[in-house]
Amino acid sequence: MSERRARLVALYLPQFHPIPENDAWWGKGFTEWTNVSKAQPLFPGHEQPHVPADLGYYDLRVPETRRAQADLARAHGIEAFCYWHYWFDGQRLLERPFAEVLRSGEPDFPFCLAWANETWSRRWLGEEKEVLRKQTYSAADSERHARWLVDAFRDRRYLRVNGRPVFLVYRPTSLPDGRAVTDAIRRECRRADLPDPYLLGISSHVVDDYRPLGFDGNMEFEPQLGVLPNPLGDGLKVHDYAESRRKMLHRRGAFPSHPCIMVSWDNTPRRGENGIVFTGATPEAFEAGLRDMIASVEHQPMEERLVFVNAWNEWAEGNHLEPCLRHGLGYLEAVRRANRP
Repeated sequence: MSERRARLVALYLPQFHPIPENDAWWGKGFTEWTNVSKAQPLFPGHEQPHVPADLGYYDLRVPETRRAQADLARAHGIEAFCYWHYWFDGQRLLERPFAEVLRSGEPDFPFCLAWANETWSRRWLGEEKEVLRKQTYSAADSERHARWLVDAFRDRRYLRVNGRPVFLVYRPTSLPDGRAVTDAIRRECRRADLPDPYLLGISSHVVDDYRPLGFDGNMEFEPQLGVLPNPLGDGLKVHDYAESRRKMLHRRGAFPSHPCIMVSWDNTPRRGENGIVFTGATPEAFEAGLRDMIASVEHQPMEERLVFVNAWNEWAEGNHLEPCLRHGLGYLEAVRRANRP
């Protein structure tokens, strides 16, 4: 898309293929589709299950699927995918889709990485309860991680701002020494003769200025579930999409940041009757919010107008741009309209 108002980046979940760890924890052959396909409506008008349309119940080990995703994104004004990156003390999980993208050079579509540095638990909330894989940190691991990242940053497709490769961290305040982590990444980039990376801390559970930890700024994640009453408690929580988003926008801080908008939200496929549902989440409501997000960055040079969209394919959170039977291409068409000059 040659003419655009902003640089739109969609967060991308790689959990649509089986891995041994998920086989052990959840049952043989588990993928994100396992939760998505068994979802049921829990109240009148509850829009479940979400059934994929154009791409079907895909397997991300298939290169044709990854190419079709990139073609859809490009055609509707998405500039890049931001792959969630799972690094646990030198081990990567759910790594195969991105590893194959990196190795093969296909699809020819820009990307960046966001380190989802949280513990995996059976509650799907990054909590230290019913732990499946604990997130740990060390100076040696920071160096090892930084060296691995440099190989990704070298790729000509890697998303850049003013020549600087973009890298995000989901929970900056969980890092025991955030400055050591960001220093390690910058140091490895210098050794590799790469530009200084553009490091963003994600404001999700905590809204704070991450520059003292060595970040260049923030990405203002949605949803900010902390604005809701008892978001992690038991029982079904139902909220209005537009009203909840207004509350989230009031939580933003006065420091350099890039906005993010959620497509919709319904994590009952994962959490069942303890989930959170935003009603009134339609392509039209999303488009209105995205237009506001884009307008908020138009005072900046185009190179710096990053706007993140959550998400490309978070199907088990009811949060996806990818086509479904109910809305078809509606959300992607909303993106194309909103980003048109």
